[in-house]
Amino acid sequence: MKKRIFLLAALAAGLVLCLAACGETNGDPITVTLWHVYGGEVNSPMNALVEEFNRTVGQEQGIRVRVDSVSNSGVIHESVLAAAYKDPGAPELPDLFVSYPKTVLALPDENILADYRDYFTDEELEGYLPEFVEEGTIHDRLVILPLAKSTEILFVNKTAFDRFAAETGASLGELATWEGLYAMAERYADWSGGKCFFVHDYHFNYFQVGVESLGEDFFDKNGIAFGPKFAYAWEPYARAALTGGLWLGSGYATEPLRTGDVIASVASSASVLYYSDVVTYEDNRTEQVEIVSLPCPIFEDGEKLVMQRGVGVCTVKSTPEREKACMTFLKWLTEPERNADFVTSLGYMPVTKEGFDRYLPAAIETLSDPMYVSLYEAFLKTRQDYTFYVPPQREDYLNLETHFEKAVRLRLAAGRAQYLEQGADALEPLLRTVREELQKSYGK
Repeated sequence: MKKRIFLLAALAAGLVLCLAACGETNGDPITVTLWHVYGGEVNSPMNALVEEFNRTVGQEQGIRVRVDSVSNSGVIHESVLAAAYKDPGAPELPDLFVSYPKTVLALPDENILADYRDYFTDEELEGYLPEFVEEGTIHDRLVILPLAKSTEILFVNKTAFDRFAAETGASLGELATWEGLYAMAERYADWSGGKCFFVHDYHFNYFQVGVESLGEDFFDKNGIAFGPKFAYAWEPYARAALTGGLWLGSGYATEPLRTGDVIASVASSASVLYYSDVVTYEDNRTEQVEIVSLPCPIFEDGEKLVMQRGVGVCTVKSTPEREKACMTFLKWLTEPERNADFVTSLGYMPVTKEGFDRYLPAAIETLSDPMYVSLYEAFLKTRQDYTFYVPPQREDYLNLETHFEKAVRLRLAAGRAQYLEQGADALEPLLRTVREELQKSYGK
């Protein structure tokens, strides 16, 4: 009897070991979760890539990636912080989430994130564009891996611009510099009877990158420096705003271009998803137009510097097995050819040198939409001629940006009203007083 019980126990133990071994190879895979911003829940290029990974490399290696949220960066920022601070009702942190540096800097403990240098070799990391890696390095740890980056691009409604050019002799070449663009904005406002020519999605970026490109620090230890180069960047910008050529409304730059309220905009390259080749005017009249892309303007005496934008991806520390699964997916996702195909569906730039220099030109050949072809040709020029600007990692960065965006629009809008009331003689004093009021709002 004892011998029979022993044999049954041995068989049971062997069965358990067999099941365990089978589970390691053919059982449930390691599942890692992802929050991202790339497309909608139904039509998402990222979700399509996740499915491809799961049925190929993931199936072979026992890894499954599950998308738990597709949202915008603002919502993910708030959700990540709520989860990290364990707010009541907050979800659990995912294994992977997209992030700007501001999200990482706002975490209660940055050490909850994996350092990619522990999983990527120096040779692998050297394959990425160095400015993109620099942005993701916080307190000497690489915690944000570049995945799909954007920059700022000048979008022009060429159909409307050509009408203006036919009567005034204006040329697209004049838009290569900020001085030329703002001078044209004044001419357009006069020619059109007071319509705006241009909108910038982020006024803060215009000044930040512009001042730095002119060789002066935009920031000081207390916030914004407001030095002589700031005053230089201010003059043509504010002049165009006060005389009616610069759009000062709220919202994204895509909207006034789609409604014909402006004919040029500087915005994130990824906003190409929201531009349309049909303009719908206030009277519901529609017009088919050609939207072309050009590299972001620079100052005549400034460096060719341009803002880099776009989230990267963070990996939350868990177990070695889960973290390794995340790295397998991310390395697969950023392979140069695959990454180039992915970003061209979204208006982003590849994150590797090989993806940019070898595979992006080939990917452009497959594009059928002229608006996307124009955008990616502008990308190639930007990559060739410009340096990508890396914003500083300041804990007050978001507050400085938010305050500036609101303050500068409000003060220029008030100045515009004064200009209309008082006439052209008020322009020069207003240029100075509006800037002084902006600086005073920062205690300068």
